[in-house]
Amino acid sequence: MKKKLVILSGAGISAESGIKTFRDSDGLWEGHNVLDVATPEGWRKNPELVLDFYNQRRRQLHEVKPNLGHQILADLENHFEVQIITQNVDNLHEQAGSSSVLHLHGELFKVRSDNNENDILHWEHDLLWGDKDSHGHQLRPHIVWFGEAVPALDEAVELVQKADILIIIGTSLQVYPAAGLMHYVKENIPIYYIDPNPTTIPNLANLKVIATTGSKGMEIVAKELGKLV
Repeated sequence: MKKKLVILSGAGISAESGIKTFRDSDGLWEGHNVLDVATPEGWRKNPELVLDFYNQRRRQLHEVKPNLGHQILADLENHFEVQIITQNVDNLHEQAGSSSVLHLHGELFKVRSDNNENDILHWEHDLLWGDKDSHGHQLRPHIVWFGEAVPALDEAVELVQKADILIIIGTSLQVYPAAGLMHYVKENIPIYYIDPNPTTIPNLANLKVIATTGSKGMEIVAKELGKLV
């Protein structure tokens, strides 16, 4: 039986493909204050600004490609049962060929009814003010904004609890509740943390910190995992 390999991925792994993360610099996301474009209050205040912001992000997804880090994770499915839990709203894991990806914070290629969070549609083009669901309610980006609940959190906890190996890659571990998932692992399983500027993680056994980019870090980890196959 294949070992269960669980990945917690953040913005750092997509940064190598050209997708920016606001936490890299001054709290701005592509020139916008996150409170204006990533909160329910921002949506109520200026929905057209929010729609335009995510339209630009969605268009970018048609141009960017997975990098080596994404590809290595996909290739690991040849040897492990791989489950990716990502904070990212892009589809680069899927583009690379990963078959089991849980998006904690939503997806750019999906939209949902502003009246029913379970009424979700696949959507790869611009979303405009006036685009409605089948009941006449405005559609909004299928993104978990700051201040909103994370519907997939319970499923993510269950997946981490079953992990035989955990890899944390490209995340500042500053965004909760996602950052707390690593503490649900079973005792004494191997944990790898890949990030150019890793956060100090106290009280976590069997932790190996690899202070480099996602691609370089995954090359290192893949070699080590080869010894476990």
